[in-house]
Amino acid sequence: MTDSDLCSLDATELVRLVRTRAISATELLAAHLARIERVNPALNAIVTCVPELAREAARRVDQALARGDPPGLLAGLPTAVKDLVPTAGVRTTFGSLVYRDNVPAEDALIVERMKAAGAIIVGKTNSPEFGAGSQTFNSVFGTTRNPYDPALTCGGSSGGAAVAVACGMVPVADGSDLGASLRNPASFCNVVGLRPSVGRVPIWPTPNAWASLSVFGPMARTVSDTALLLAALAGPDSRSPISLSEPGEIFARPLERGFKGIRVAWSRDLGGAPVDPVVTQVLESQRHVFVELGCVVEENEPDLSGATEAFHVLRAHQFAQRYAPLLEAHRDKIKPTVVWNVEAGLRLTQQDIARAEMQRTEIYHRARQFFERYEFLLCPVTQVLPFPIEIEYPTEIGGVKLANYIEWLRTCYAITVTGHPAISVPCGFSDSGLPVGIQIAGRARDDFGVLQLAYAFEQATQVGRRRPPE
Repeated sequence: MTDSDLCSLDATELVRLVRTRAISATELLAAHLARIERVNPALNAIVTCVPELAREAARRVDQALARGDPPGLLAGLPTAVKDLVPTAGVRTTFGSLVYRDNVPAEDALIVERMKAAGAIIVGKTNSPEFGAGSQTFNSVFGTTRNPYDPALTCGGSSGGAAVAVACGMVPVADGSDLGASLRNPASFCNVVGLRPSVGRVPIWPTPNAWASLSVFGPMARTVSDTALLLAALAGPDSRSPISLSEPGEIFARPLERGFKGIRVAWSRDLGGAPVDPVVTQVLESQRHVFVELGCVVEENEPDLSGATEAFHVLRAHQFAQRYAPLLEAHRDKIKPTVVWNVEAGLRLTQQDIARAEMQRTEIYHRARQFFERYEFLLCPVTQVLPFPIEIEYPTEIGGVKLANYIEWLRTCYAITVTGHPAISVPCGFSDSGLPVGIQIAGRARDDFGVLQLAYAFEQATQVGRRRPPE
């Protein structure tokens, strides 16, 4: 089996090969390091590479297998960690000049869990500064390019992760999602990105352990591989007071399920968000798949009025909490959109924040009642196709002017406000060859159900098997 063959296999198959010792973790790592060396320079997905640390970790996996020790869920899988996530002894910049030489002393909880499950950390994936915006560029490492057209953006903020996965540099990767940061780059790069339920993947360290807008989650080329990584990441931890009690192992179960008679809602624009007609066309071309799976498909969407206002207020409040001291000390090193978001947070009144919290509560209950009738909601992930890397963010869609740098992500951040799980799964391609994902949202805490419907759709369409040109 060639290096190219290994880098193209699903993560579940690679784990099987390592566990049965058909290949060694060291051999698997070597194939992926060679792939990174060949592909990454043109795309800039992995920005800090640690091959020696990775080789040492791979040797430990091989030695454990030789002793007959349990190898872990992710036995020998190479992966790379988003550069917003602390990694012990490995530079973590947050995409910011303020932290360009920062080397943490401790791993974040999700890194602990990946390592404990046998994953091999090869480096860090690129992200916009502090994860702000859904276009992956920063002043430390530059821009990450879309593998389907390097002149275009890969999305963000988990853009480096999406590109690394799409190109076979790693089979799985972690990401985070505040407004769209797992789902948008997955859609732009034809991979799978799951925004889990709040508390499904515990977050530590964090300056606000009770915060519930941002989540960590998995990304992979297939739904099964996404579930595999979630199985390693999920589960309770006392360092996160909002972590859910179910163990991660529940996501290692088979995903096959029948959908005959299951009622799903189909929404073209999630209540009036501007959407590029090409995106709509691609999604509509696959609507029949859900019918053929047995679903009862009805045009409808929950009442998410107030979601934009609530999201902007709560997001700005979070930015002020985290970055106001940095802004005071390092304003000249921070990009304008982050400055704008922090200053917006500092201008908020107690009444603004209280109103946003109340709005979010009302939105959750309206969504909860909506999902009593429908088990799933199908809608766009992104409202536009990938755009040129020179454009920081779209300012209009179909002639509709956008108010700020995140308004083009409304179909994602409206779901964020509800707290419900949502996944981006490959849906199709535009005539120009650009990927389009479909967003599947499910009932509160039904991450497994969302994975099941995504898996059924993936198996029926096989769109995710189309890889970027080499």
